[in-house]
Amino acid sequence: MTPTAARQFADPQFSFDATTHDAPTVADLVRRCRWIAVDINATSFALYSVAPSMERQRLVACFDSEHPRVSPATRYLSGSMGEDLVRHARLSTLPCWWIGNEDANSPAALVPEDWTVEIPAPVPESTGIAFPVYGERGQSGLVLFFGIDIALLASQLPEIHGRCFSLFAATMRSRSADEGRAPVISRRERECLKLTANGHTSEEIAKLLKLSVHTANQYLTNTVQKLNAVNRMHAVAKALRLGLIE
Repeated sequence: MTPTAARQFADPQFSFDATTHDAPTVADLVRRCRWIAVDINATSFALYSVAPSMERQRLVACFDSEHPRVSPATRYLSGSMGEDLVRHARLSTLPCWWIGNEDANSPAALVPEDWTVEIPAPVPESTGIAFPVYGERGQSGLVLFFGIDIALLASQLPEIHGRCFSLFAATMRSRSADEGRAPVISRRERECLKLTANGHTSEEIAKLLKLSVHTANQYLTNTVQKLNAVNRMHAVAKALRLGLIE
């Protein structure tokens, strides 16, 4: 029995069957995504949903391999740099891969070429593969894996992609459960958090909102506490996931 098959046999929640299980915790989702990463020899991972906004669609980080912190790659892709991945997720169901590191496996060794699409590296000097995933009510997203030694056989690809679909469905179910418990965030707190998400410092936020730096910092501290986050960027990730900011 393969390690993957053994894990499925040992863990009845592996399939994330919505009809028989409650919404999983984020820690549970992170653990299961890590299992997939181990099976394909990836070193890190992240799961995103695609959220529409008035201006454009963007990647919204649900979690990554540094949970409860937020990785630099996630912060990078949650901005405008994730647009190429969003575009791919909206147009194709094929996994997409990229080679951005000279020490990485060759494209032929990384993934079966006929079943995937090559794209420019969405994160500089990174190598990885992204699986487009879709859920109910038009939900869509991507599960990303990074690593210079990622290895996938043609026979593995459908199974790995299927597991990503199941993981995304469970994540959306968990997020829906969280939305019913969303904390009350004031207008000013939302404004400060949104500007933080757009890369502004406390000094810049204070200037834009005509506040003192102390007051801007206090609003941000409030949001970190209300969202039970470990820092500002974690609060931003949770606020995006809960739909409190765009």
